[in-house]
Amino acid sequence: MAGYKGGFGGGFGGNQMQQLMKQAQKMQQDMQRAQEELEEAEIEGKSAGGAVTVILNGKKVLQSINIDPSVIDPDDNEMLEDLIVAAFNDAYDKVEELVKEKMPGAGMGMF
Repeated sequence: MAGYKGGFGGGFGGNQMQQLMKQAQKMQQDMQRAQEELEEAEIEGKSAGGAVTVILNGKKVLQSINIDPSVIDPDDNEMLEDLIVAAFNDAYDKVEELVKEKMPGAGMGMF
């Protein structure tokens, strides 16, 4: 290959490469910051008008559950289970929205 000098050719100089590297580094820092913010976030989900609440962090990890004693019926476990599931799903949906807001394009199996 006579005259081949290596490199990218087509005028893709070192200056453009430095710009790309800076952009990639900034994106990586922004992604790291967003992940930290998601870990620290507390998202509340509710059911039965707030009688059952759950708190998830932005990484979809359950932090706490609070159940008002008025919805505890020892003869109807299934109802309480349904209320917990509904509150969890409410919080989960809110986390999904937060993730989309903080990390556009990250909803594709990143978490």
